[in-house]
Order: sequence, then C-alpha cells, then structure tokens
Amino acid sequence: MRIRIVDAFADRPFTGNPAGVLVLDGDDFPADDWMQRVAAEVNLSETAFLHRLPPGGDADWALRWFTPGVEVALCGHATLASTHVLHRAGLVSGRVRYRTVRSGVLAADVAEDGLITLDFPASPLSPVDVDPALAQALGVEVVATHWTGPITDDVLVEVADEKTVRSLGPDLGALARLTRRGVLVTAVAEDPAAGYDFVSRFFAPAVGVPEDPVTGSAHTSLTPFWTGRLGRDELTGYQASARGGLVRVAIRGDRTLLGGYATTTIDGELLV
Repeated sequence: MRIRIVDAFADRPFTGNPAGVLVLDGDDFPADDWMQRVAAEVNLSETAFLHRLPPGGDADWALRWFTPGVEVALCGHATLASTHVLHRAGLVSGRVRYRTVRSGVLAADVAEDGLITLDFPASPLSPVDVDPALAQALGVEVVATHWTGPITDDVLVEVADEKTVRSLGPDLGALARLTRRGVLVTAVAEDPAAGYDFVSRFFAPAVGVPEDPVTGSAHTSLTPFWTGRLGRDELTGYQASARGGLVRVAIRGDRTLLGGYATTTIDGELLV
C-alpha cells in the first residue's frame, strides 16, 4: 500500500506540518485499531486515511484522521495534504468534497498555482473564566480564554503580545490533565509589515501531540476571533512553531476558508 508524507501549509520541504496520507483501494475503511497502529507507526501529529465514494452523492471521498494516540474530529493540515496527494495523482481537479465522521462534508479547492483552500465550518467561540491552573501550566499571564466548541474542543488563550507566544515553554503534563484536545495560544502580530496579522502556537499533549507545527483546525477558531478583532474578512496567520507555517484565512458567514500550499517529501510503501 502506498503511503506519502506531505508537508502542509508549506511552499518548500521540511517546513509546515507533515502528515501521513494513505489512499485506500477499497470502498470502506479497514479496522480502526489497524489505522490507529499505522498512525502510531508514522508518528506524526495526524495520518489521514481516505477512500473513494460512489458517484452522485454529497461527497467524493470518505476521510478520517488519527493522531498517534486517538482519532480526531477535524484536521486541517492532513486534509490539505490529502487534497495535494489526490491532485498530484490526477484523481481530482478543482473542488473535492470529503465526507467525515464528526465534521460533516468538507470541501477543498485546488488553484492552478497549487494553492489549496479548505472550506471548513467556523468554530463558535464562548468566553470562559481564566483557569489559574492553565495560566500556571503555560507559565504566562493570560488576557482571556475562550472555548472553541464541541468539534475542535480546544481552549483559545489570548496573551499580551507576539513575544509571549514565541517564548512559551509550557508544562505539557499539566496541559494534558487540563484539556480534552488542545490549547491554542495567540496574539496580534507585532510588525504589520511581517506578512501576517496574528501569531499562534498549538499544544495538544492530551491526544499525543506535544506541539503541532501548523494546525488548520485551530484556525477555524482563530479566523472568527481575529477577523472580528481586526475588522477584516481576510487575514494571514503565522503559527510560530519550530517549523512554522503561514495560513491564509477568510470568514464567510459560518464557514472559514484556510489556504496554503503543500509538498510531498516521502513517497513509499507500507508493507503491513
């Protein structure tokens, strides 16, 4: 079985967020425990599994995502990576629709220059009281916190400035005990000429991902948060992990558009 490793939200290798992608030959998914073991073997933040659906339905492909530890409800970078693989293989052109278990039908559009734009539901934000234990685990002063809703199930944490985001060194064990999925830490960009409008980092030790390099699903909550704050419908976010990556975002009613490039770095065979 062919397996690819694709760097998503990246215009060159070894940047952005790597994802495993397996395009399955059959018309159904293999056993859950097998997919979970493959994802643990690949040992990236997510591995995507997809198979073709019969024509004439509301979607073209069925799609699921696994971290090394659990199946997740939504994943942006592995969806972008899957779209890149299908497009490069000549299996899709233009728009592709994915049926997912927990997030409904998602879509992706491929432009002529290779830019892939994901069409995802916007995550509703609900203000919550700052948890002192969470602030202590992050090791920084927290301005405000929001819950991102049942699909992503993250805590969005606003901090004072970009320098605070970049210098974070959280207690991952404590974060794992305090969250169900992840903690998203964000601030406005310090330099308007830097090429991005806001910065973020994402930690999800509770699901086996200490720090995710570039998190598409987190931008479904960052997009309404920052477009509302900055008064613009289209922005660019920079996820300031060690690898780093840019995400072009836009708000369209209750949908978010997440744009980025991808590049395949490994193309091999899964023997098991």
